[in-house]
Amino acid sequence: DKFGRSELAKLKPLKKSSNMGIDKSDGAISVNKTAKFSTLDAPGVKQPEPTKVDISAIAKGGKEGLQGRRANASTGPRIEGEGGVSIGEDSFVKRTANPSWLNDRVSVYETIKARRQAELDGKKPVEITVTMPDGKVLEKDKSGNAFQAWTTTPYDVACTISQGLADSSTVARVTYASFVEDYSLAEDGMEGEDTLMDAMEDAEVSSDASSKTLLWDMTRPLVGPVSKLELCKFADDNDAKTVFWHSSAHMLGEALEHLYGCKLTIGPPLAGGFYYDSYMGSDAFREADYSPVEAEVKKITKQKQKFERMVITKEEGLELFGDNPFKQEILKTKVADGTRTTVYKCGDLIDLCRGPHVSHTGKVKAFAATRHSATNWLGDTDNDTLQRMYGISFPDTKMLKVWKQNQEKAKERDHRRIAAKQDLIMFHELSAGSAFWLPHGARIYNKLIEFIKDHYWKRGYSEIITPNVFNLDLWHKSGHALHYKDAMFCFDVEGQEWAMKPMNCPGHCLMFANSIRSWRDLPIRFADFGVLHRNELSGALSGLTRVRRFQQDDAHIYCTEEQIESEVLGALNFMKDVYTTFGMTYKLELSTRPKKALGELELWEKAEAALANAMDEFAGKGGWRVNPGDGAFYGPKIDIKVMDAMDRVHQCATIQLDFQLPIRFNLEYNTGSKEKGKEFARPVMVHRAMLGSVERMFAVLCEHFGGKWPLWLSPRQVIVIPIHAEFNDFCDEVRQKLHDEKFYADVDVSKATFQKKVRNAQVAQYNFQLVVGKSEFDNGSVNIRTRENKVEGEFKVEEMIEMLKKLRSEFK
Repeated sequence: DKFGRSELAKLKPLKKSSNMGIDKSDGAISVNKTAKFSTLDAPGVKQPEPTKVDISAIAKGGKEGLQGRRANASTGPRIEGEGGVSIGEDSFVKRTANPSWLNDRVSVYETIKARRQAELDGKKPVEITVTMPDGKVLEKDKSGNAFQAWTTTPYDVACTISQGLADSSTVARVTYASFVEDYSLAEDGMEGEDTLMDAMEDAEVSSDASSKTLLWDMTRPLVGPVSKLELCKFADDNDAKTVFWHSSAHMLGEALEHLYGCKLTIGPPLAGGFYYDSYMGSDAFREADYSPVEAEVKKITKQKQKFERMVITKEEGLELFGDNPFKQEILKTKVADGTRTTVYKCGDLIDLCRGPHVSHTGKVKAFAATRHSATNWLGDTDNDTLQRMYGISFPDTKMLKVWKQNQEKAKERDHRRIAAKQDLIMFHELSAGSAFWLPHGARIYNKLIEFIKDHYWKRGYSEIITPNVFNLDLWHKSGHALHYKDAMFCFDVEGQEWAMKPMNCPGHCLMFANSIRSWRDLPIRFADFGVLHRNELSGALSGLTRVRRFQQDDAHIYCTEEQIESEVLGALNFMKDVYTTFGMTYKLELSTRPKKALGELELWEKAEAALANAMDEFAGKGGWRVNPGDGAFYGPKIDIKVMDAMDRVHQCATIQLDFQLPIRFNLEYNTGSKEKGKEFARPVMVHRAMLGSVERMFAVLCEHFGGKWPLWLSPRQVIVIPIHAEFNDFCDEVRQKLHDEKFYADVDVSKATFQKKVRNAQVAQYNFQLVVGKSEFDNGSVNIRTRENKVEGEFKVEEMIEMLKKLRSEFK
């Protein structure tokens, strides 16, 4: 997984020796994993099939249950219905401060701890060495004592360099050369499933760890020689932020148990903060709870409670969490019989957790409860209702102050607020998750599509139109039904199952296969703005960033293997031109083979190498990073993460190589070869999108520009303002001339005062105000004012139009 918790068993144990040799992300909330292809869920929610609920199958990641999660035939008014799965029942009756079961749980913990200590006492310390990122090999601590497995921690190693470095490091990233002989992954609880990983993956929490590199507590003893030890700080490392916010979630959980006696369920970190879900019966959080929670967390911070890691068996876990039916359900369904998992303790909080964590609670210097909401156990609306509280934290109070200021700015730029204020879009409950584009919003939407179509024309793409609905057999053939059927709108057509398309790629494959193709035809670049539908969670729908109906600037390139790098380079340059026009910067990531990948490993390796070569040529070596295991199920991809005016990261564009769909659809082209067996070959398919979802990009740009649209994209470009009614006819003539040049122009002929008209134009975000008085009327001119109320002066009408045309052509 993303935190390096797989394939570790491949590391060979290290033989005992006195001389040891030394053999390597915002987010509130999400952005799409892959704006072009992925189906998204809320944090902690799986994607099951809409059939009868089976709680054990759900928790095991099965495909049963959750009819209430997405729109379906039964989501209208119900006369009769089956009950959901309730496991909370009377485990929470009323708010109770410091309930007695806290002490009972600690007592069980101490009993188990004694057993683990007896096991640790039997471990034999072995001398080890540690190699730092600069290649320096460390062997002894500051007192001259040799580093030893089972004793030396990353904190100890950091202290040999600098006490300040040790104290400021949040977590270590450890690449082991090997493990000592008496270390066992199974015994250490590292082979089982991470009980929080589903939530963290769905919450878009990325990591720089890999399958061979582990995130490791600063105070956890090392268990073998280290070929690379990285000390990660909150300020400049995504993994450090994730660990810091994960630890903060535990502190939030501890406060909720102290204050209310909540039954905790899961509490993962997010890309920008964290949350904890709690069972509170019929009770719920309210804003008045924020201050007491913050005060309790402050107490926990002052106590500098150590984060203690302990391995437990499944049976011990069931005893430890005997009072919490949700933790018991996690143990029963995610931890195999006869295996071990881990818990972490801080204060009297004990929680199922893989970790790692900060060394103690005193590291969290600033904390704020940010919002709350209701959710459901396992994301199923028929299951127990849970109460979710979100939080944010920092190692410095100044950081929290800056964060709050930025949140206020973000509220002002929220696309939902701006879109409502500027009459751009609307939503209606009779088509939840699908935007109604009002006239001014449609202007921007269509301009974005026109912008991409102009690029298509210059770059040799062929626009096509494909159906909106297909027989589900198409999606079985492509493999999408297995992965995405629960997120598709399916229905019956003459006894057969059909669905509205959630993506375009299978339809494009049908078009490619419709004709005999030659190597001379390649590359073929199909571009399609077809309407797509995905049956997203109703509770996850959010403005334009999470919708059910959308369009993409979707294109698929069919090329030969020799053309891969040139086509990927072309797509990267396409992307660069688009985001430079928007005034946005970007970062590139290569997302590699995931666990549930289709196809042979050799094909994946070939695809990943081709993408890496293209990225090296485009950005230079070191100009991009690897995102291990985050590729789509049928191919590796280049994710482009763009930064807006507030330095927020958005994942919109993507470029993805695919060897799988051409195989599944048996796509071929004539190679021109006369050699037997080589007359035909499979094309390589490149999926690519620049904007991703047009809806989502609209939202991103709305917030990036703060509603102050550049002239070329603005839905209100010019307004003509007569100083007196006698100039109204002339103003209408000016407006018509602008209209003829395809500018969006209006005239304010209201009875408002001149000052009021100017103010109204500024509030409405017209780019330019053209003021007409007697002098302008006599001269056939206008006096230009900008949106910022800067007076540009008097220009002839023809001069003004040429100036505006120039600005528009330059995308200003």
